[in-house]
Amino acid sequence: MSELAIGLSYAGATLIVMFTGMPIAMALGSVAVGFMYFFMPASSLDTVAQNVYEEMASITLLSIPLFIMKGAAIGKSRAGQDLYSAIHAWLHKVPGGLGIANVVACALFAAMAGSSPATCSAIGSAGIPEMRKRGYSNGFAAGIIAAGGTLGILLPPSIVMILYAVAAEQSLGRLFLAGIGPGLLLVGLFAAYAVLRARSEYKQALAIYEAGGAKSAYLEKNHFTLAQKLEMLPRVLPFVILLIGVMIALYGGFATPSETAGLGGLLALGLVALVYGLWRPSDLTPILTSTLKESTMLMLIIGMSLLYSYVMSHLHISQGAAQWIVGMQLSRWVLLAVILLMVIVLGFFLPPVSIILMTAPIILPPLKAAGFDLIWFGVVMTVVMEMGLIHPPVGLNIFVIKNVAPDIPLKDVIWGVMPFVGLMFGAVLLLAVFPGIATALPDLVMGSK
Repeated sequence: MSELAIGLSYAGATLIVMFTGMPIAMALGSVAVGFMYFFMPASSLDTVAQNVYEEMASITLLSIPLFIMKGAAIGKSRAGQDLYSAIHAWLHKVPGGLGIANVVACALFAAMAGSSPATCSAIGSAGIPEMRKRGYSNGFAAGIIAAGGTLGILLPPSIVMILYAVAAEQSLGRLFLAGIGPGLLLVGLFAAYAVLRARSEYKQALAIYEAGGAKSAYLEKNHFTLAQKLEMLPRVLPFVILLIGVMIALYGGFATPSETAGLGGLLALGLVALVYGLWRPSDLTPILTSTLKESTMLMLIIGMSLLYSYVMSHLHISQGAAQWIVGMQLSRWVLLAVILLMVIVLGFFLPPVSIILMTAPIILPPLKAAGFDLIWFGVVMTVVMEMGLIHPPVGLNIFVIKNVAPDIPLKDVIWGVMPFVGLMFGAVLLLAVFPGIATALPDLVMGSK
């Protein structure tokens, strides 16, 4: 059987198994083991466990469950709601300040928790009701939280970037630093849209009221005294200090990513115990249970994805596909566009973790041969996968928002996120024209490669 036929069979079998509804980890693992049985030496089946272990025996991957524990400790407390309330109090006088507060709160919480669904849930549970109470439309309120939540896979510590660093054999520190500039770019774009959209909705509400219609909550003024603003800071500052401390430990060379993750996890547990009194076994059980469930699920997907990639490499599927792509002799930008389009399509069905581990052996060699910086591409690919979190048919964050605000029609949520998909596409174009947005900070801190 030719390599082409094996490769097409491998891809076809993967699609068929996934469309059966089988969990992703089991789907990838079963396809890999099946092709090992039919196309590899019989002895290879005896080494499945060994291959999975060797592929996962990376000190970098050790940081994943530790960062998950840090995020769970923060996510299971009132830290998200307190963070949002404090930012809202300080920004309420800014036009569209409530929308900006949601974006900034999502960014800070994402940087502390490293999880998109956790960010949507924690900030959305407070932010969406508050925006709707103040007269903001349902679609706008849902869309800005769903989009803000996507920052969880771009701003460090990002589990998606950890996996990309492993798959691409790139420096995790450089990759984390490279995500900060584009993350701030997206925060700026989302905040600017929030201002413009809020002004538009305010004008519409004012016009209706002046024409004799009902007075919208948009037109009511909300005031916070300085004492109220200062009162909110003590609950928020410890977590911001934790974020800054973790970054200093990592980028200052004081600790490895795994050590930083462990430090962050323990400090997060200490802070929720100190600030919110969550120290009893009954309080810690949800945090540890959530950490165990999410870590087990994610590590199982990682292990099966790595086995899937190992079989692809052994059968020369990934090498043959890479050579075929190079042989097409596409211009470097057409090559990039085709690869990103493939990532978008895969995002309809697969989570970012699987996309990275399945496609890295195929797409990274041609991109490297075309002269692209793999650190820069990792950031661009992450932004594109962010789009997958908020566009149909899967759009994980869309369904998280539906869980937070079940009375908002799904149609309103989908239309609410579409402008943010456009803003992310614009950010990708800006990164292509100005790659320094991603590469300048790691070059400044860690020196040019």
